[in-house]
Amino acid sequence: MRKLLIIKTGTTLASIRQNHGDFEDHIIDSLGIPASDVVVAPVHIDKSLPPLEDVSAVIITGSHAMVTDREAWSRRLAHWLRHVCGASVPVLGLCYGHQLIADAWGGVVDYHPRGREVGTVEIELSEAGRRDPLLGCLPEKFPGHAFHAQTVRELPPGARRLAKNAFEPHHAFVIHDNIWGVQFHPEFNAPIMLAYIEEESRSLSSEGFDVDKLKNSLLDNPYGQRLLRRFINLV
Repeated sequence: MRKLLIIKTGTTLASIRQNHGDFEDHIIDSLGIPASDVVVAPVHIDKSLPPLEDVSAVIITGSHAMVTDREAWSRRLAHWLRHVCGASVPVLGLCYGHQLIADAWGGVVDYHPRGREVGTVEIELSEAGRRDPLLGCLPEKFPGHAFHAQTVRELPPGARRLAKNAFEPHHAFVIHDNIWGVQFHPEFNAPIMLAYIEEESRSLSSEGFDVDKLKNSLLDNPYGQRLLRRFINLV
């Protein structure tokens, strides 16, 4: 039986891991599937990846690393991902995963010129997004959880933009009809976001954020879970 492969590109903060689990736990919980149906590959500490013929679909987690750091494990993963096209395996990149996919296929990733995007933000589907078999399960405008400093400045050649907002021009895109990236965090909920904001409150304040306003922006919603479950249903 082929399994969902979660490619783990880092680990969350210790306090969040203790209270809410790690990146792969957030994804598995949102999907509502048994952990036995999932293979987790922590590529940031282990080079091994299962053969593609054993994989039904791939989800790439977020990370505290930066794509532009060009770490050796990240470059190896980008090389591996370019072989996914021929295998037609569905792939979904979340935050770091979204940026890595864009970079691997010739897009431009860098720090956002306006700084970090943090909190529950409104995201809008493009016309292509409304027709997309994955993103099309969401309303034309929906709230999503965001916490990122880097961004996809330019999409890869041939990619279709699926979602955006006033801050982030590329909140979602698709390549080859089976490789999606989303900048927002569908695996996060409001308590996880609150924990991140509290952990980062000092640095956020120093960057000019109103931390109380960020906390008040948090809104639990069903759309992240809906997106992840739709991805599994497409497999």
